[in-house]
Amino acid sequence: MHKKNQYIFQKGEKAHFMTNKKEKFTYYKLFNWLLNLILIACGGIIVWLLLIITTFSSFKVPTGSMEPAILPGDYILVNKWITGARIFDVWESAAGKEVEISRLPGIRKIKRNDVVVFNDPYYRSKDSISMDIKRYYVKRCIALPGDTFEIRQGINKVRGMEETLGNIERQRILPHTFMPTEGWQEKGVFPQDTLLKWSLLEFGPLYLPAQDDEIAMNRKHHSLYKHLIEWEQKEKLTLKGDSVWLGDSLIQSYRFQENYYVVAGDRVTSSRDSRYWGLLPEPYIVGVTTLIWKSVGMESGKIRWKRVMKTIE
Repeated sequence: MHKKNQYIFQKGEKAHFMTNKKEKFTYYKLFNWLLNLILIACGGIIVWLLLIITTFSSFKVPTGSMEPAILPGDYILVNKWITGARIFDVWESAAGKEVEISRLPGIRKIKRNDVVVFNDPYYRSKDSISMDIKRYYVKRCIALPGDTFEIRQGINKVRGMEETLGNIERQRILPHTFMPTEGWQEKGVFPQDTLLKWSLLEFGPLYLPAQDDEIAMNRKHHSLYKHLIEWEQKEKLTLKGDSVWLGDSLIQSYRFQENYYVVAGDRVTSSRDSRYWGLLPEPYIVGVTTLIWKSVGMESGKIRWKRVMKTIE
């Protein structure tokens, strides 16, 4: 009887041991499955972030400054491979601090008439350059580093080039556009110099510095390039009589460290662009956009199917 009870006890103990072992195995499998799921999710997030940083980004366009090529409510896909993705400290930039920006190799340089997305270079003040990573603009590249840009009777021109730059139909009607404010053609136009008196109809000539270009410093060039030089050097550029001073140093010329561009909206009567705030530094360019991947009417809220997957020209 004693042996029988002992046998039953041992059998029950073994069954209990097997049950515990089975439960432990089930918990282990569940834990392992959850761990793998978390690792896969983290890996997916990292891949997604890398794709956003280095390849493509999507932006919704809220205004009509690029009409008719891009309408309010269009979602544009920005290709960062063309220019090369930017590398910088996002958190420092988001905190409003100036950051060093480097760029991965791109597949080609920006061309005239490319539509580019960039950070607003004058979001704090019209008198100084600073980057806000939360503010983006989309405009057409009109002139490149090394170009001499001008506007004659409202038409965008680059000296020595015959190609059409921007929306020529809109530019042709600009001289005949009626605005209720007297002197609207000159109001707020870069560089807001009373001696130059540039306007939306007659602008320039303005030379666009390329990296390593050396330009003589005089009163006119102080007016044209002041913001660029102060941004590059983090020192004040001042005019004393006919002399130009960078900080405490008198300078006769200046060698630029970056490339600069002229950008403008296709809807020239209602676009705040280089005609008003000046030249765009290359580090502020996010990439080139060539595709509208989705479009939603701003008032109707309905998808505009004819604009879905539409190429931007």
